Amino acid sequence: MINLSQLPAVTFAEMDPNVIQSSIITAYEAIANRTLADGDPVRLFLLTIAEIITHQRTVINNAGNMNLLAYATGSYLDQIGALLAVQREAAAPAVVTLQYTISQAQAGILTIPQGYRVSVGSLIFATTAIASVPIGATTTTVTAQCTTAGTAGNNYLPGQITQVVDTFAFFQSVTNTTTSSGGADVETDSAFQLRIQQAPESFSVAGPAGAYEYWAKTASSAIQDVSVDTPSAGVVDIRVLMAGGTMPTTTILNEVLAICSSNTIRPLTDSVTVNAPTAISYNVNVTYFIDATNSSLATAIQTAVQAAVANYQTWQSAALGTDINPSQLIYLMVQAGAKNINVISPVFTAVAQTAVAQLGTSTVSYGGLD
Repeated sequence: MINLSQLPAVTFAEMDPNVIQSSIITAYEAIANRTLADGDPVRLFLLTIAEIITHQRTVINNAGNMNLLAYATGSYLDQIGALLAVQREAAAPAVVTLQYTISQAQAGILTIPQGYRVSVGSLIFATTAIASVPIGATTTTVTAQCTTAGTAGNNYLPGQITQVVDTFAFFQSVTNTTTSSGGADVETDSAFQLRIQQAPESFSVAGPAGAYEYWAKTASSAIQDVSVDTPSAGVVDIRVLMAGGTMPTTTILNEVLAICSSNTIRPLTDSVTVNAPTAISYNVNVTYFIDATNSSLATAIQTAVQAAVANYQTWQSAALGTDINPSQLIYLMVQAGAKNINVISPVFTAVAQTAVAQLGTSTVSYGGLD
């Protein structure tokens, strides 16, 4: 696939103010058969016109760029996607499993209507189906969905969602039994751009890796990376990595499986499986020094080094198959101002395309001035 960032720059109109001014004045002097002095009123008027033309050229150049995938943003990118029937993924709400408990078992089935709400902070979760407490039982579970789309509803641990909004007869308590997940913001321009570029892969009915990658990413805008492997004949192993290098939930995996195993996408000879990546754990344990000539900047450099280590951790888990590479850590720390870096861990470790490196512990020690 073409790396869009490496394509040559494109200019649709000359935008250099000096070139535009020179061309206008030169053309006037040739037509009028006279030279314009610096303070000539005609020259000043022509410079005003040149300023307007420069702004127009900027608009023209931007308009041209918005027709190219490498430069298009926002609604312009949506229009390019429409040419290939690719739509930007909308924001998605988080989902969670709730357990309702009633005060005493009933002689008949107790029904909890769909849409009953619970809250946590300012967020509301509403049940997506009718829940029934069986005869003689006191609990039932049901899926609930956040009424606010986006990532705000994610990562509420079991037992954190307990505030009831809509109550009913014999109600005693409610709590979440799973961690809320699946919420995603509107797909970013960069992610949408990549899916548009991958869209032609989906035209094939022969099951190429690129097609499975494309369709897997349509399950959620929170999917950051996808790998496709064939460990044996006819078997397609899809691994999904979420934004921030986190593991996918069962809900996401099931959604990707449903899409990629559809008869309109999957060749009939393929057996599709969707799994979370294999986690390869690594630790960060480094000691660094700061050049004595930078002693007055020591505090700022220490802050920058901590940020550099955090950036390394983000980079390390951003994509499947990224080898654990201490050289990248050293490079970022040096860029931040560190000197004489002693890396105890991590050590270089190859990571398979079906795996992702995940941080275990992080210890960053400042050794003083060198």
